[in-house]
Parts: sequence; C-alpha cells; structure tokens
Amino acid sequence: MDNNMILSFLEAASKGDVAALQQHLDQGVDINARNKQKRTAILVAAMNDQLDAVQFLIQAGADIDLQDETCFNPFLYGCINGKLELIKIMIQANTNIELLTRFGGVGITPASEKGHVEVVRELLTTTDINVNHTNICGWTPLIEAIILNDGGERQQEIIKMLIEHGANVHMVDKYGVPPIELARQKGFKEIEQILLQAGA
Repeated sequence: MDNNMILSFLEAASKGDVAALQQHLDQGVDINARNKQKRTAILVAAMNDQLDAVQFLIQAGADIDLQDETCFNPFLYGCINGKLELIKIMIQANTNIELLTRFGGVGITPASEKGHVEVVRELLTTTDINVNHTNICGWTPLIEAIILNDGGERQQEIIKMLIEHGANVHMVDKYGVPPIELARQKGFKEIEQILLQAGA
C-alpha cells in the first residue's frame, strides 16, 4: 500500500472529509492503515473532534480498539480528554472498555483523576467498567481521584459516584496506605468526610 495514499487518507480523517475517506476506501486503502505513531484514521478523526468521520469509519468497519504507540484509541483518548460525545459513540460501537492506558489504567482511571465528571458518570451508568481496577502504580480510580487533583467539588462528586457504583474504600495503594489516609495527607477534609460516611 502506497504510503502517500495512507497519509492522505489520515489527512482526510483529521479534516473530517467523509467524501474523501469514502474515495480512499473505494480505491482500496486499508481502513485500519496506520502512520508512524501507529494511529489509525478513526483515532486521527477522534483526536481532531471530527465525530462525523468517526461515525462514518465505524460504519465502514474500522477496528475501533487499535491503540497507537502511546496506547491511545478513540475511547481512551476520549476518557483522558473528557470528550463525552466521543465516548458515547465509542460505547455504542461496543468498544473494549478493558483496554489499558500506558499507565495500566482503564478509561475511568484518567477520567476520575482529571475531574471529568460527565465522563465518569457516563462510564459508571452505561458500562460495567471495573471501578476497582488497579493500575501499574497500584492506584484505583478512587485513589487517583484523591491524590492527583485538587480535592475540589468536581473531585468530591466523582468520589461520591465511584463509591455509589462500588468503589472499594478500603483498597490500599501499593504502600498499603488506604484512601482516607491519602485524603488526610492532602488535607482534603470534604473527601475525608465522604470516605468516612462510606465506612472507611
């Protein structure tokens, strides 16, 4: 497959040019062709907020779960960057919610850490994503939501939602420190109260 052809296909994806995408497919371009960063057209479209192109490529049979060299696929990219519409599209398309980020987290892990309330709500209410998944740092989404952000209202809301959907408040980090202790170390009084109410 001619490399220029692939690059021009990916370029069409980045611009959301559905007609050009169709043309390339008609000419026999592999819908899952990748660039040097191992990005597919559907990932490129997702990263450029070209949701029509994302939908088109799903319908045309793109492999939605292929990950690039940094472990991004459309779903994980959406989780990390708080792209709710993209995530809804990917969930509807039956994306594999068990695929991991480069830190070994599932999609809800970075979404919790970064304070993407709407994304966390969507994942908790429409999928059976593992709310107690532990990443390579030994952190659950609950722990990430505590230690990697500011303890503000968005984080408090996320922590409440995680607990409501089965987050284990006793699961410790890799040093054996429980979430409540981590919240105390950070001086997050409100989060400490939420955890206490949940039986921590």
